[in-house]
Amino acid sequence: MLFVGRGRLALPLAPGLARKWDAIGRELDYAVVGASEDGRGVADGRFRLQAASRVGRLDGALFHLRLPFVLRRELDRFRPDVVVAADPFVGLAVLAGRGLSASTPKLIVEVHGDWRTFSRSYGSSLRRLLGPVADRAAAQSVKRADATRALSGFTSGLVEEVRGRPASASFPTYSDLSAFAEAPVAPLPARPTALFVGVLEAYKNVDGLARAWRQVVARLPEARLVVVGRGSRRQVVEDLVAELPGAVEHHESLEPQEVAGALDEATVLVLPSWPEGLGRVVIEAFARGRGVVATGAGGILDLVTDGVEGILVPRADDEALAAALVRALSDRPLAGRLGRAARLRYADWHSTPERFASEFRALVDATIAGTAR
Repeated sequence: MLFVGRGRLALPLAPGLARKWDAIGRELDYAVVGASEDGRGVADGRFRLQAASRVGRLDGALFHLRLPFVLRRELDRFRPDVVVAADPFVGLAVLAGRGLSASTPKLIVEVHGDWRTFSRSYGSSLRRLLGPVADRAAAQSVKRADATRALSGFTSGLVEEVRGRPASASFPTYSDLSAFAEAPVAPLPARPTALFVGVLEAYKNVDGLARAWRQVVARLPEARLVVVGRGSRRQVVEDLVAELPGAVEHHESLEPQEVAGALDEATVLVLPSWPEGLGRVVIEAFARGRGVVATGAGGILDLVTDGVEGILVPRADDEALAAALVRALSDRPLAGRLGRAARLRYADWHSTPERFASEFRALVDATIAGTAR
């Protein structure tokens, strides 16, 4: 198996990633083409990590433009039976690289989220100009794949829209959640606190969260919002911090153990995304025994039952989001019930490297045999 993605990796791998790839290595012979986290090119027995572009704004575009030629070399060298593309756009590059190579491996395209998000609601607004072309290109990648892998019912549904049938397999990527699951669940904090963790991009509805939080503070002055993340909508958060000092704080990034600590200091997690492939941070909140106030959309619906593990609100409804936050933050018994149900629900989403590798092996075998429908 040759795995191809733009995810940034650093060698040696962090312990959680190392366990995942060690488990895959016991099931499959594999190599990885990706991007280097430190910006320098790296090549060893398993990993071929591309150096970053000197022009940061063009890094993504140049990575994808170079990728077919990088893949031609890797396909000729490694001769994989199957190539796994981390998203439909990488899948296009794999199709182009396969056309340049004498090797003709099968292609599995992974769908982790709505590809239309990346061209319209992520990064520069100029990306929207490419939206229609990017949509068609990504759809062709999914359609021409030999097999597909989804993370949730929502992303499997996106595959079905294009291929006329659900994804060949649907299972989440293994994530090392030991920082969240090992310690006993902490009691709810004295101060009502909502926590947001994620990229500060339009599709996360950061603007809507800011508008809703102004309403929350007007009705619940002691409430606090903690935002963890960076992205193109950072200024929205910084403006909110300046406007409501003491009621909002912002951290660009936290280590997993620190995110777990932030969840312990929170009453609920808030996730007002428009589309969400699955929502790993929801699973992290479940592990810490915290309920969720979230948009009832996308993969969130695979995780959260309204009124059980969380409160779900309509997409882009600031008033409903504010009301749900006030309700969860002001009703401590309710927050406690949501948290206890969330902790029980976590067991359904707990995985191991071995389980993930076994599921991937089954998908690869079915793809080679032509039975991954």
